[in-house]
Amino acid sequence: MSIDRLQAHYGFTRMPFGRDLPPQALHAHPSHREAIARIDWCVSQRQLGVITGEVGAGKTVAVRAALKQLEPSRHQIIYIPDPTITMRGIHTAIVTALGGGPAFYSGVLASQTASLLAGELDERSRLPVVVIDEAHLLSNTDLEALRMLTNTEMDTGSHFALLLIGQPTLRRRLKLAVLAALDQRISTRYTITGMAPTDTTDYIRHHLTYAGRSDPLFSDDAITAIHQASRGYPRAVNNLAVASLIATYAGNKSIVDVSAAQSAITENSE
Repeated sequence: MSIDRLQAHYGFTRMPFGRDLPPQALHAHPSHREAIARIDWCVSQRQLGVITGEVGAGKTVAVRAALKQLEPSRHQIIYIPDPTITMRGIHTAIVTALGGGPAFYSGVLASQTASLLAGELDERSRLPVVVIDEAHLLSNTDLEALRMLTNTEMDTGSHFALLLIGQPTLRRRLKLAVLAALDQRISTRYTITGMAPTDTTDYIRHHLTYAGRSDPLFSDDAITAIHQASRGYPRAVNNLAVASLIATYAGNKSIVDVSAAQSAITENSE
């Protein structure tokens, strides 16, 4: 089944539950808005922040929305999507993003990274914002190296903001005694939770309106079934909503009812 046929069948001007929606089109439920506010504060204070949440909770989406609000002339965003490149890879990515040629020796590379981060703010008046996604994959040694990177000014202030984004295991690991020094440096930490039932309803209706359908395309009991199965996590809601639309189309119906939602739930649980 093609996207074009589905879109034409429902009269959508664009698909409502895609991953390519711009940040301004996304429905910001309370937990999403809180995460954005925490990230904004962390950046403005040049601090270390930790944002966690289950898979599909919308962590990366919240970060994307928060970073979109920053003035490009005053911020240098360095986004690292895969921390398994090791600390050397992270240092290299930062140095390269700041226009440097990465040093060969790891010790020199670490000090070069710190120097360029400081120089970006002091010499170019641009605040570096280092974002490490999937940060639960970092080793304890990597996490300690990141702490050292934030420790260059002997606690008088930082030249950059650092955001660690990851699954709940990251939050639990930071409480280990071996990472106590890093844990004490975290100025803000927040866990993105699933949406409440009313938020899921608003989320689905907002995205349908964005796609050109302001009428009740999904029945209330269909939305309730989707909410319960997804636990209110946006990615799961998206997947179930699209599968429900396909099931409705296949059944030659015009309204997504609870049977279409249950069909989608069964299909996604197999």
